[in-house]
Amino acid sequence: MREPRRPDPEPLLRRVQEEEARAQRAKLKIFFGAAPGVGKTYAMLSEARERKAEGLDVLVGVVETHGRSETGALLEGLEVLPRKELAYAGQFLPEFDLDAALKRRPALILMDELAHSNVLGSRHAKRWQDVMELLDAGIDVHTTLNVQHLESLRDVVAQITGVTVRENVPDTVLERADEVELVDLSPDDLLVRLKEGKVYLPDQARHARDHFFRKGNLLALRELALRHTAESVDAQMRRYMASEGIHKTWAAGDRLLVCVGPGELSERLIRGTRRMAGALGAPWMALYVESRKHLKFTEDDRARIENNLRLVEKLGGETAVIEGAGSLQEDILTFAQDRNITKLVVGKPSRPRWMDLVMGSTVDDLIRHSGDIDVYVISGEPGKEPAAPLIRRPITSPVHNYLLAAMTVALASFVAVLIFHRTDLADVVMVYLLGILLVATRLGRGPSLLASILSVAALDFLFVPPYFTFAVTDFRHVGTFGVMLLLGVVIGNLTERIRAQARLARGREQRTHALYRLGQELARSAGSAALVASAIQNVTTQFQSQGVVLLPDEHGRLQMPDYPMAFPLNEQELGVAQWVFDHAEPAGLGTLTLPGARATYLPLNGAHRPIGVMGVLPERTPRWVEPDQRQLLEAFATQTALALERAQLAEQSAQDRRRADEERLRNALLSSVSHDLRTPLGVITGAVSTALETPDLAEPARRELLQSAQEEAQRLHRLVSNLLDITRLEAGSLDLHTEWTPMEEVVGAALNRKELAPEAHRVRVSLPEDLPLVAMDGVLMEQLLLNLLDNALKYSPPGSPVDIKAWATGKSLTLSISDQGPGIPPGEEERIFEKLARGRAASNRPGAGLGLAICKGIVTAHGGSIQAVNHPQGGAQFLVSLPLGTPPPMPEEAP
Repeated sequence: MREPRRPDPEPLLRRVQEEEARAQRAKLKIFFGAAPGVGKTYAMLSEARERKAEGLDVLVGVVETHGRSETGALLEGLEVLPRKELAYAGQFLPEFDLDAALKRRPALILMDELAHSNVLGSRHAKRWQDVMELLDAGIDVHTTLNVQHLESLRDVVAQITGVTVRENVPDTVLERADEVELVDLSPDDLLVRLKEGKVYLPDQARHARDHFFRKGNLLALRELALRHTAESVDAQMRRYMASEGIHKTWAAGDRLLVCVGPGELSERLIRGTRRMAGALGAPWMALYVESRKHLKFTEDDRARIENNLRLVEKLGGETAVIEGAGSLQEDILTFAQDRNITKLVVGKPSRPRWMDLVMGSTVDDLIRHSGDIDVYVISGEPGKEPAAPLIRRPITSPVHNYLLAAMTVALASFVAVLIFHRTDLADVVMVYLLGILLVATRLGRGPSLLASILSVAALDFLFVPPYFTFAVTDFRHVGTFGVMLLLGVVIGNLTERIRAQARLARGREQRTHALYRLGQELARSAGSAALVASAIQNVTTQFQSQGVVLLPDEHGRLQMPDYPMAFPLNEQELGVAQWVFDHAEPAGLGTLTLPGARATYLPLNGAHRPIGVMGVLPERTPRWVEPDQRQLLEAFATQTALALERAQLAEQSAQDRRRADEERLRNALLSSVSHDLRTPLGVITGAVSTALETPDLAEPARRELLQSAQEEAQRLHRLVSNLLDITRLEAGSLDLHTEWTPMEEVVGAALNRKELAPEAHRVRVSLPEDLPLVAMDGVLMEQLLLNLLDNALKYSPPGSPVDIKAWATGKSLTLSISDQGPGIPPGEEERIFEKLARGRAASNRPGAGLGLAICKGIVTAHGGSIQAVNHPQGGAQFLVSLPLGTPPPMPEEAP
């Protein structure tokens, strides 16, 4: 029996930690179905009633009965969480109350329709995000999901049904589930339920039966649901086997593994395995073990390995390349047991039987130690397989190494001659063995073998009687010669193996370091453009090649990048890249698809779809013809794709937040402005109507009405002007017409505005006569002063003064407007410049909260700054700082 390999403590510790974390986290159970109406909600409620009967605290968060009486009856006796009402599009819609559920904190909560999109204004956009927060809070969740809502199946479902499902759930949520229960119903029974009105209302049922609920669609969706449930159950089974330390294969379903190498027989093995997998309806994969022999393969051998692995992918199989840690059969069987392989396919050995007896046979070892795994030995076509040479070991050591080995033996002989008369023959043998050891560790296996032979010859010639001949009179020395020669060969082989393992370890370290460096640079890069630049730089450095990353437009067509490309792309190369993007498969140089291209193109596959293409043009022979380098290049592409996807998702999330903020701002603006518009319009309408409908109205009363209408019209004019100004600021279309203007001129123009006429006497102005000119837009600065003065007068006690002061210091001019009002609450100094922000004392004062936001926009456009502080003597003080420049020289006055 094969001795079990000692388990690696690192994966064992990681597995224990994962099991502990899984045991402590909240449980998620998904009732999974192929289509609406199969009974997912019914099954979820039935189990909830059983759990409640066992004494568990069960809360119904969201359950949609869709008018089904038998489903609604199951809600009786269960606590239902009240929903909150959210305003949307002029109406109030009921939605799940996440905060109330977290406060209630039940042991188990029911969340129907996992793919549901929440009403705008909810904490999360999707219900599955609510579920993840509930799980993070330690609350077990039962939920329902249809297969068409899985993100990875969106395109497949659209192709089958002709309907693009908009509400999707990431596959990671399904993978997070601790249990997936399939609720299955045959298509015929589901169509009967649909006809009976148990799925949709009659009108909706007829439409559904003619479109989504066709029998062919239901059959395909049912197969998808069964397959995904089987994959979930298989993952749970493998986790259980790993946690329980079960190393045997559980043949719950057939899985085929074929071992490939550089030989021409590998291609036939791959095709034969594909036929077997197709006949069995089983998944299959190919394995290549990268042992120390890989370093001795020629370029043709490595190219054949790469082509064989690409053939596996082309035929629909999975590929795996592992680095050998022990014997070949041990590595293969360990991998097969880890992947729960049931059938192993290997090639029939073609070398003579005596070589198997002398050097061992991997096929025999696999059959002897395979345990529960079936081993299939396949032969190629008779006469087609080329005969392998008996010894296929190219000379890897240069000639001068053999000369150094001979010189080392000569030096050892010289030392041995010096000590021969003072020591025994055994000490002389040790001197030669030391020389052999030095040659083996420094020069390789071939020179060490030569040193062993020369050492035996020198020992016999110089130190064994009769001296200076190769004759041996005492046959006891023959054993010494044999042991010495054997030790030399063994030492040479062992040191060569250690050197090979060291080279493999260095290769692994270099690949790991390359991936680590790429990950570090991608993590430090901000934005898609920086990520692309980092990825191209790392690919160029690692593979001695030129790289390019192509991203699609909104129509799915790859666009030429904005940055200078390392190599030009003609229409043919761009067409190859577009094919890669459309089919999510590699193509171009060194592949089986469009191999005539100048470069190799790899898809940048995100979590659910390709997000771009990476092109790599080698400077010389491509380094990625070797499997390990090909895997490293694919790992580079995967890392780049995931980083790009994260960046794009972050940008999309920021855009969504901006849109949500704009939507909230628009709603708040409409709500505020509608009130402020109605008030002056109501006054104007009432005053004008009274004046028109009352002919005998006294002149003073008529004049008073018209004056109030005028005041409200001016107020309405200011409001509309503010709206137009804030719109221009938001759109970035605020044009400055700057002139060198004295500040006192702008202040005087603002005080002479009609809007301030009734309160202008309260404003006290104190401006030095030597204030410098300022380059500014006089009209906009006048509007700024008007808004600040209106704000100060509005919040000041009646009759209290408002002070305007100015002073120049260094490179700026500061304008101060201060009042004697209630001041600014602590912490509100920055917020009051935001749109629609109003002070706490503004509830009984008119205004839309736009004036200060407009002031900040105007000052920022001038390159200045504005701040609000509380005056030491009380009240608020607004400080406007404008940059000073060098005004043009004044024209000289004529004498």
